[in-house]
Amino acid sequence: MTAIRKREITRADILPMAEYAARRRELRSAVVALKKPRRLEVGPVATFYFECFETMLQQVQEMLYIEKGGEEQVADELRAYNPLIPQGRELVATVMFEIDDPVRRANFLARLGGVEHTAFLKFAGETVKGVPEADQDRTNESGKASSVQFIHFPMSDAQAALFKQQDQQVVIGFEHPAYGHMAMMSEASRQALAGDLD
Repeated sequence: MTAIRKREITRADILPMAEYAARRRELRSAVVALKKPRRLEVGPVATFYFECFETMLQQVQEMLYIEKGGEEQVADELRAYNPLIPQGRELVATVMFEIDDPVRRANFLARLGGVEHTAFLKFAGETVKGVPEADQDRTNESGKASSVQFIHFPMSDAQAALFKQQDQQVVIGFEHPAYGHMAMMSEASRQALAGDLD
């Protein structure tokens, strides 16, 4: 029988700071290993980091550890990161456009407005369109995209069942005129992400 995946971080999940500090190296190493198959490069500068309960819990713990905001900070972090935990019929990715040179990055992002609405997954004749996180508009008035996007991929029951089929070929990409790149998802990645679906 498959264990039920947790869908929400609560205050009870957060370790006391002293305990987290003592176990930080071990916990970070475990999440790095977990993240490896959940990281997908699409084109020359975009990387999808597919999130789950464990990656978001680690992020919350790190933010509390680094910023040392105490109890007042906890509610803010839970509000920020709980929406990025998949809820059983979706995959959720943090997408980063990574360009070191600031001038090149600014020029690139200026042409990328609306990219968050063009992400997709394709498999078994199905197309799952990405839906940007509703917290804020990540393309500004001038049409410049943010270098960080949060994208949900909601699936029907039938699509989720197809995605979970062994050796299912999955293509991930963008249909943006300035960034029309795609990549084939590895079987290891598909298996890791299939665990996010009920």
